[in-house]
Amino acid sequence: MATHVREVPEAPLPAIFHSKTRLKIGLVGGSFNPAHAGHLHMSMLALRTLGLDQIWWLVTPQNPLKDRHAMMTLAHRRDFARTVTTHHPQIKVLSPEERRPDHLTYNTLMWLNETCPHAQFVWIMGADNMVQFSAWHRYRDISSLMPMAVIDRPGFSYQAISAGRKLPAQRLQPARMSGLLAQRRLARASWCFIAGKRHNASATALRARHLANTL
Repeated sequence: MATHVREVPEAPLPAIFHSKTRLKIGLVGGSFNPAHAGHLHMSMLALRTLGLDQIWWLVTPQNPLKDRHAMMTLAHRRDFARTVTTHHPQIKVLSPEERRPDHLTYNTLMWLNETCPHAQFVWIMGADNMVQFSAWHRYRDISSLMPMAVIDRPGFSYQAISAGRKLPAQRLQPARMSGLLAQRRLARASWCFIAGKRHNASATALRARHLANTL
């Protein structure tokens, strides 16, 4: 894991938020502690499969389900994520929750829908996150706020699909979701499972490897 991060200019939030954009935007939320090739793989697979215009990485100051003592600073995580995405201009790295009163996904997505009413958002998550989605605050309501795309991860395929069946949302094939997005006819309460080449990278493994190398 890199310990020194190249300085990357702050993204101009006013140019993105409170806009009249009609872009199709995939949202990838998380701690990005640190960002890695698996995040890139998931983002680019969703971008291509669903015909999205952009991907926004939403770097949270603190995931309520994770230990804050194992977390690098928000500035470090955000800047490192921007370094990782240097050659992927379709990916924008933001941390809107830095200016929000809380760090709950439901509230953040509600705010994004209100702030960018013309954009078509799709929430993107790995299959491993779908398996423990029921632990999230108002998870059933999240699945009704905007369409969701679940990206396959090794060892989590069947569990993720099973968890998805319990949501108040219609499962679509990725091609069907892409077509409805293009027509601006995609219902918010819908989700798809995107299979394909899987990526094994995980932030937990990267942190463990870094710690082992420093001992």
